[in-house]
Amino acid sequence: MASLENILRQIAEPDAQAAQTAAARLDSLVKPLGSLGRLEQLAIQLASIRGDQPLHFPAKEVLVMAADHGVWQEGVTPSPQVVTAIQAVNIVQGKAGVSVLARAAGAQVTLIDCGIIGPDIPGTLSHKIAQGTGNIATGPAMTREQAQALLVWSAERVIAKAESGLSLLAVGELGMANTTPAAAMVAVLTGAQPAQTVGLGANLPPDRLAHKIRVVEKAIAVNQPDPADALDVMAKVGGFELVAMAGAMIGAAAAGIPLVLDGFLSYASALAACQIAPALKPYLIPSHLSAEQGATLALEALGLQPYFDLNLRLGEGSGAVLALPLIDAACAIHNEMATLAECQIEL
Repeated sequence: MASLENILRQIAEPDAQAAQTAAARLDSLVKPLGSLGRLEQLAIQLASIRGDQPLHFPAKEVLVMAADHGVWQEGVTPSPQVVTAIQAVNIVQGKAGVSVLARAAGAQVTLIDCGIIGPDIPGTLSHKIAQGTGNIATGPAMTREQAQALLVWSAERVIAKAESGLSLLAVGELGMANTTPAAAMVAVLTGAQPAQTVGLGANLPPDRLAHKIRVVEKAIAVNQPDPADALDVMAKVGGFELVAMAGAMIGAAAAGIPLVLDGFLSYASALAACQIAPALKPYLIPSHLSAEQGATLALEALGLQPYFDLNLRLGEGSGAVLALPLIDAACAIHNEMATLAECQIEL
């Protein structure tokens, strides 16, 4: 296994010359300057990541990280804990929301079991750290050693996939009660109060929100995570799938491929990943504005503006997958539109 330091050293600065060349081409196309708005900015970002390679992403994949959480025992979600395993089977069998949307977008879906309670599920990539995390309301989610090993393992998986031809990665997650550790991470890493980051998650009754906020406050008080040490934060109040998503982000940047964020859970992981590896931020593409409380606060802390808002709160990578056709569209305008000169138009 490579060291985290060696992986971080592999993250290259995006190609400024490629970005400049792409911007000049977009300005020369048969349209008013800047008239395709943020689609043009997306094309420039993608070009800076691709460098001298064609602006095209033929191999797309969604990695769905899945795990259970000890904090489920605190009554922070109405969903039975076994739903994590049931939905993992649905994803593998192509029946879940992300599976259907990924097929429509031409992307492969891989589910990574980082800690689902129960036996291994056929069709998943199993890297089970434990049968769910510890209950963050009473102690740490995992050890620091477990968090660092999982972060590196996840980064290495992405690097290996890129070496085998993967050109674009999206991330998603699955785990009953996981908005609770995500809200704790966002609160600690942004300095916000839990009341600003804790939301209803998967249909928590509104009259239970105050209880969920108290659970997050207790988790932070009990564990005392260090805001300046993202690995400490993830180990103490995070979750296995949150660590794995952060590792995937670092791995994507190290491999030189774009990473499409999903919703609130991915924002929490991105906050941690960007603290560990600030150079990865230009590789992140924010898909949508999550409907979860704290989403805007987290995105502002990341300095990212999502591309659409459909009031999504499913998770699984469903929102990230919806951004894939947008990425294809940005590439298409760059590659296929005629120029003003070709159309003999002088402005």
